Amino acid sequence: MALSPLALKRAYKSAFPLLIVFLLAGVLTPAAEADTPRDPDIDAMVRQVDARAIGRTIAKLVSFGTRHTLSSQDDPARGIGAARDWIHGEFARIAATSGGRMTVEKQSFVQPVSPRVPVPTTITNVVATLRGSQDASAGRTYVVSGHYDSRCTDVMDATCDAPGADDDASGVAVAIEAARVMATRTFDATVVFMAVAGEEQGLYGSAYYAQQARQSNTDIQGMFTNDIVGSADGENGSAPGAVRVFSEGVPTSETPAQASVRQSVGGENDGVSRQLARFVRETAERYVPWFDASLYYRRDRYLRGGDQIPFLQQGYPAVRFTEVHEDYRHQHQDVRVEDGVQYGDLTRFVETGYVARVAQVNVAALAALARGPRAPVRAAIVTSRLTNDTDLRWDANPEPDVAGYEVVWRGTTEPMWTHSRFVGNVTSYTVEGLSKDNYQFGVRAVDRQGHRGPVSYPAPAS
Repeated sequence: MALSPLALKRAYKSAFPLLIVFLLAGVLTPAAEADTPRDPDIDAMVRQVDARAIGRTIAKLVSFGTRHTLSSQDDPARGIGAARDWIHGEFARIAATSGGRMTVEKQSFVQPVSPRVPVPTTITNVVATLRGSQDASAGRTYVVSGHYDSRCTDVMDATCDAPGADDDASGVAVAIEAARVMATRTFDATVVFMAVAGEEQGLYGSAYYAQQARQSNTDIQGMFTNDIVGSADGENGSAPGAVRVFSEGVPTSETPAQASVRQSVGGENDGVSRQLARFVRETAERYVPWFDASLYYRRDRYLRGGDQIPFLQQGYPAVRFTEVHEDYRHQHQDVRVEDGVQYGDLTRFVETGYVARVAQVNVAALAALARGPRAPVRAAIVTSRLTNDTDLRWDANPEPDVAGYEVVWRGTTEPMWTHSRFVGNVTSYTVEGLSKDNYQFGVRAVDRQGHRGPVSYPAPAS
């Protein structure tokens, strides 16, 4: 039997064991999911995002004149070194509020000569790590970043004024503000807040971090880069109520064997980054309903790329946040007035209220990921019998507070999961009467507080 919306609402407001009893009786639709338990602390974090603090961060970064990767590293007032030290000081100040859970470091390396690096150059990422508190989840890591380097029209000009207010002081401000809001709280998993350099010269800072993470077997389950998130207004319109979330479908790191399976059964729209993007959107709908996390099903924009790409190359799920309507007069431009038009990436073209809304989406999604369970591993759709049912199995999650699992599905042409069913604390389930040939299926874990994890897309298995 199917539960009415009123019955579902009453069930969710009761104790969680009773919730499970109700959910076992029927199927949840997206409309019913709006009544699922909300984490009041995530609501509080979203409310605490401060547009004024974001504005101060952007203004301070702009004040360094240029943050070009090849600019001065030892001038206390101008250049990338001054910006690096200020960001480190901000993260250290925030870490002091964390009760010892957050640590801050400068991750430096020497970038060899490359097309946009004429001499060996030290590049430094500033990294603040908020350690998870649950033993089973502390190794699971989520990363949020912006790049603090900037540039003018000539990517090799290290001395010109390059304010970089939107690209990408805005993204760094999101990472710093997320750290400020989240540092005083505890999370099951680990969250890394990061400002990287070398982006404009070739994504070098993020590439180094991702490579080091892979070499040390860091379990990064999601990475957000915020790059050009400063304005609702662009050359072709205004979108004050939305931000683009870019995600790839077919994984960059896909092997030939994985490609062969995908080509046989589908899944072009179901890579791990696409599932992460769906999670961001669902979380934003719940905690930031006044702002749309609009999904864009491609890795990035034409002729452009961002710091999510090195993470994708290492096999990590990653997405990019970018404003909907870009203004290219205010990106990668020398500051000048030409034919009465102001060029340059100036503070006056950044809207701190808009950046704050982007930060709210980041905070809500990061908190929900770090508070909730991981995506189940080894999810499989069993193909050993010819049937019009769908047989699923997965490994049990390691978290001690997992209450059970939901099976989700949608039509093969649907962009989002449209149905879900709580199936209990089991590791296999048969969806009777729904053929695996006609739907896309997935599975996600749910903890005792009602936090859901991202969906795992099952691979075919006998």
